[in-house]
Amino acid sequence: MLLALVCAALTFKFAFYFGNMKVGLNGIAPLEVKAVPTFGAGSVSAGSGSVLILIVTVIILAGILINIFNFKSRGKQLWITIGLFILSLLNIFLYWWKSGTPPFESGSYSIGMLFTLAIPVFLIMAALGIRKDQRLVKSADRLR
Repeated sequence: MLLALVCAALTFKFAFYFGNMKVGLNGIAPLEVKAVPTFGAGSVSAGSGSVLILIVTVIILAGILINIFNFKSRGKQLWITIGLFILSLLNIFLYWWKSGTPPFESGSYSIGMLFTLAIPVFLIMAALGIRKDQRLVKSADRLR
């Protein structure tokens, strides 16, 4: 869970997609898709992020943080982890959708993409660990 939290936090710093956008007749401006939208004057900064991506990423961060300290109720923790996994898949779809929108003339996926793709992997690993812990506690209760 802690690694998923770190990866979710790093998506604010590193871009998912980096490309070029045509500005005016002959100008090209660099543009990147991050979890943090950039608001400003002009079309260059307006297309560089999405508020929906920001909201989903913050929900994932808060959910993971709450889930780390929810270790007393393993059943609830497992369901929250599954919900966060589904949200992280939605987050990947939103990044992919935003990076394919028309403002980009050319571009490529950045190293920050790996952090976004690692979140669901770490959440699956956490869910498997929670499930294994549930079974261990049940078997220890049977022995008493």
